[in-house]
Amino acid sequence: MVYLFLLLFVMLSAALMSTVLKTGRLRFWGRMFRLFVVLFSTGVFAYYFISRSLPHFREDALTVQIINKLPFPLDFYVVRVDSIDGSKSFETLHPGDIRSEFYRIEYLDMKNSDEFWVAGFLGPKNMVYFSQHPIPNKNEDQIVEIQNYTNDNPSLSAAAAKLVETLKFQNMKTAIWITLDLLLLFLNFTLLVRRSKKNPE
Repeated sequence: MVYLFLLLFVMLSAALMSTVLKTGRLRFWGRMFRLFVVLFSTGVFAYYFISRSLPHFREDALTVQIINKLPFPLDFYVVRVDSIDGSKSFETLHPGDIRSEFYRIEYLDMKNSDEFWVAGFLGPKNMVYFSQHPIPNKNEDQIVEIQNYTNDNPSLSAAAAKLVETLKFQNMKTAIWITLDLLLLFLNFTLLVRRSKKNPE
């Protein structure tokens, strides 16, 4: 996803620089290019924000309900362990903060997986809960109740902590590119509208 927003940054920057083309056919094509980039970027951001706001429900997904029974809210992460041709890979998901006596539901695609981990953080780096969950039956939904501060496997929890840090770093980079892209999109849109008002054609 970072590469998509990097591509948008390059396109929006090029569209902004096309404003120097002020004469003849170059001006016309520069304006058409800027219009295309603005419409394309708007569509990408609309899809991105809408898809993130909708629940990722799938009929063949494993439903995991995480219930926080502890007296404090915790920030939870779920790591799906994939195994393809004997090699393992990981996908880290972020259900988010769960208050005491509340729950969140996550939908996991377990096609290439039979295990997931749950990690809970009290603060940015203080992991106070970790559990490993093998899945013998992928048709049976899972309920994970966090009732005490525990660490089922210190070595796996250390690996999970690194995966969470990687996800946070990726999210931070994505957030930076999104901010820059939105700023450039606003500038391009403003120039496009201003030129249209000055030169109604």
